Amino acid sequence: MKKILIIGGVAGGASAAARARRLSEDAEIIMFERGEYVSFANCGLPYHIGGDITQRSALVLQTPESFKARFNVDVRVMNEVTCINRQAKSVTVKNLLNGTEYDESYDVLLLSPGAAPIVPPIPGIDNPLTHSLRNIPDMDRIIQTIQMNNVEHATVVGGGFIGLEMMESLHQLGIKTTLLELAQQVMTPIDREMAGFAHVEIRQKGIDLRLSTALSAVEYLPQTHIESDAAGEDTAHRHIAGHLALSLSNGETLKTDMLIMAIGVKPETSLARAAGLDIGELGGIHTNEMMQTSDPAIYAVGDAVEDKDFVTGQQTLVPLAGPANRQGRMAADNMFGRNETYQGTQGTAICKIFDLAVASTGKNEQQLQRANIAYQKVYVHTASHASYYPGAEIVSFKLLFAPSSGKILGAQAVGKDGIDKRIDVMAVAQRAGMTVEQLQHLELTYAPPFGSAKDVINQAAFVANNLLKGDLMAIHFDEVDNLTDDQLLLDVRNPGELKKGGYIEGAVNIPVDELRDRMDELPKDKEIVIYCQVGLRGNVAYRQLVNCGYKARNLIGGYRTYKFAKA
Repeated sequence: MKKILIIGGVAGGASAAARARRLSEDAEIIMFERGEYVSFANCGLPYHIGGDITQRSALVLQTPESFKARFNVDVRVMNEVTCINRQAKSVTVKNLLNGTEYDESYDVLLLSPGAAPIVPPIPGIDNPLTHSLRNIPDMDRIIQTIQMNNVEHATVVGGGFIGLEMMESLHQLGIKTTLLELAQQVMTPIDREMAGFAHVEIRQKGIDLRLSTALSAVEYLPQTHIESDAAGEDTAHRHIAGHLALSLSNGETLKTDMLIMAIGVKPETSLARAAGLDIGELGGIHTNEMMQTSDPAIYAVGDAVEDKDFVTGQQTLVPLAGPANRQGRMAADNMFGRNETYQGTQGTAICKIFDLAVASTGKNEQQLQRANIAYQKVYVHTASHASYYPGAEIVSFKLLFAPSSGKILGAQAVGKDGIDKRIDVMAVAQRAGMTVEQLQHLELTYAPPFGSAKDVINQAAFVANNLLKGDLMAIHFDEVDNLTDDQLLLDVRNPGELKKGGYIEGAVNIPVDELRDRMDELPKDKEIVIYCQVGLRGNVAYRQLVNCGYKARNLIGGYRTYKFAKA
């Protein structure tokens, strides 16, 4: 009878335990969890704080009792594994309820300790009004602070998934919120120009968004006087636990009633390090494709391990629930002699930012540049379904591909409708090894309420293939402000659009429908740089000019990409 010990529950550990039981009714399976909860919806925590998920109990997916009843797994919560004894094939466990310690032997061990929030050594950061969010007790403490301290203003540090979700949840509670982000953008899995759409949405909702701004120091200011109704004092703005004075990297100070630290996570590797297991260069537990560590009897999965990047083949850290669940299942298979291999992580992800969805898969430009991978890019902005059917929203879509092979390297999308659908399709296409030439031929569902005869993805593929075939010469948003004397900027939109939506300084305006009759107004000794609102009319103008002997380029993604890149 095989004896399997699992350290850590939630995604990877719980998936491995359930899969192992489905494969064997005879195995002895014990799962250790140092917290109170073995299986909970950690991705749902911000949504309970904000009130979208009303029942706290909905976050608890399995209890020790339910796990025992369904899977016959011995789940030991509030039991922390403190040491792995590899030679003896045993672990030392501390019962956190009574302080006793005991040893438990294993045939196979699985590590699923997850990742911990990064809390930098900022002076004053350790105070009762500063929180991070990893588990249900963290969530309970945040809710308690909001209620007890009558929080009217909160500050979130970090513009990643947790930071953005907490920002929205706090705003939903009527709390004025400041978001601090050290980088020049939120949501670093996408590129800066695509993040501009999120910046506009965040600011339009009244959030105090401060980019390129770090938190330097925190001063806790306890309340020295508690206002009282009996004394005839105004208690509407009473903060029993006090305030925080934040010092920012730009020299400014900020007064706030609560601070949420959400600058990222780091792999939990203390047990693995102490046991002498190999740790990767990025700080995660090193595993092979079968999820085995440097000790064949010990497997590791989830946020604590380094994954192989699907695009580059290099090691990466991607703390997402999907990979953790799949890795847990595969590790369990391999414990029973199967030969399942992990096929790499694409990093497919999506985030709700008020009315927007922001999603991506594969690599972004910065990552491709760091990996010295050649790429080309296209942007399209088109309707989520037939534009004449009510409810259509603009999907802003970016596609990155290899110029030599047309291989898909990454995709990003932002909008209010249909974003998950497009990125899910792109994730499958990339996983299948498709090229942009093949993307043209995707046959996707179409009816006016749901899509278009030429989907966003088809259109992006058309533009990409125009580039690869030489039917289009491109210029991008970050080049337009640095044109030379040998170039002329041509705006082919209608004059009313310029007045209403803005324009690029120095452009000559000739609407595309007038271009054939007015082409002689343009010099043939200069390169004509064309732009319209989203790039479609620009391409029509480009083909007219090139077919008439002009040298030209079209601004891919048009004025919309240029404008939001600066937001």
